Amino acid sequence: MFLEYWRRPEVTREAFRDGWFRTGDTAVLEDAAYRILGRSSVDIIKTGGFKVSALEIEEELRTHPAIAECAVVGIEDPDWGERICTAVELAPGAELSIEELQRWARERLAPYKIPRTLCSVAALPRNAMGKVLKPEVTKLFRTG
Repeated sequence: MFLEYWRRPEVTREAFRDGWFRTGDTAVLEDAAYRILGRSSVDIIKTGGFKVSALEIEEELRTHPAIAECAVVGIEDPDWGERICTAVELAPGAELSIEELQRWARERLAPYKIPRTLCSVAALPRNAMGKVLKPEVTKLFRTG
């Protein structure tokens, strides 16, 4: 495939394990053969038996007047598989509670797509190109 990411040793270290490139595909070993189950993705959340698009939820949440920018992630949950969590950059002077967000979202999203946890941040973690770093967003919900 390829040897490394050009001039990005830290990204190369994260992308390879024991000399193998990690594609993000999920597979199981059955009867001495690998069966590919699909691609694991931070943008697909599996909650309560549903596959939910984080991008779809983000698109809707961005229409909330208090939200300037947001990122939706799934955090492991013993009852639901994953819990839908959202980190938001608020519009200047805005405030937003999880209860208010959920009340607003009930009119626009299916019940299983409504965020269960909210974290307000001054700025979402981004890479040099400006893309939100979802693995870093998930850490916001695991630390506490």
